[in-house]
Amino acid sequence: MGVRFAGVDAARGLAILGMLWAHTAADGTRQSLADGRSAVLFATLAGVSIGLITGGDRPREGRDRVAALLSVALRGVVLVALGLLLWTLGTPIAVVLDTYGVLFLLLLPLVFAPLPVVAGIGAVAALGGPLLVAAVGPDLDTPFTPQRLAHLPAEWTVTGYYPAVVYAAYCCAGLVAARAGLGRRRVLVSMICAGAATSLLGYGGAALTGLDASAHSDTTAEVLGAGGLAVAVVGTLELLCSAAATGRIARIVLAPLSAAGRMPLTIYTGQLLVLAVWLTTPAAGDPPWIESWTLLAGLIAGSLLFAVVWQRFVGRGPMEGVLARVSAVRLARG
Repeated sequence: MGVRFAGVDAARGLAILGMLWAHTAADGTRQSLADGRSAVLFATLAGVSIGLITGGDRPREGRDRVAALLSVALRGVVLVALGLLLWTLGTPIAVVLDTYGVLFLLLLPLVFAPLPVVAGIGAVAALGGPLLVAAVGPDLDTPFTPQRLAHLPAEWTVTGYYPAVVYAAYCCAGLVAARAGLGRRRVLVSMICAGAATSLLGYGGAALTGLDASAHSDTTAEVLGAGGLAVAVVGTLELLCSAAATGRIARIVLAPLSAAGRMPLTIYTGQLLVLAVWLTTPAAGDPPWIESWTLLAGLIAGSLLFAVVWQRFVGRGPMEGVLARVSAVRLARG
């Protein structure tokens, strides 16, 4: 992706660990702060990643532009395949990677579109996506069987845990941020202010009117609340890591989180493999389940330690390396 943004990496690491918390925390509550918001942050960072892959605030041109689009498409296909494979593990986790890959593919027409167009499509998704989801209704309890494959297009776009018609709003927000320039202080400050205001509008408006803004409700109130919060978090962490006064200290403090954020595919996949094994052990109980403080602590500590050590002695995450090689595209010049 060229220039690394430590704050963006830290935000990605936070999203991964937040998903862990949402899945395995034995807090006895219906929802925690991480529920839903981690997936929204992850989706927002998908848009950021697409923007950075394709040139950031200096979009690629000519043959490089074509190569960048092919690279994004290949990444999307690989993520879809990996996500479907992880579904077959049988963990009680709503795997996000296949929808993540679908979003990569759906955003291809917008990758190099003018920012007002991207922002407009994002606004349509934020307002119209929830209406479509509400009209069609969810289909979240279908077992993952061969027969379910026929339902996947509908799940990916409208009826699933992460409906693309809604999650496109988060991706568009991330793409706009990357194109505006994450290396510019005024852009980061704007992200913090606009994100906080949007989040307040979503969650505050829901509190005042009684609208549903709960995790995975996929309402416009949740889109504004969780999406605005995600943008503000990315802007805040990047500002902390890049500012002259706080940058060095923030990068040191957030180093383990940033390391995990540089290998999200490896960490996410590894966590699901661990959960699949956990469910076969006596510690998972009868019937087996994954809510355990011990499991959560072990996964968080193990993920951060692995990320720091691997980055220190090897570099790019193992699955990130494979993805980079698979999606590398170089067009011959005539």
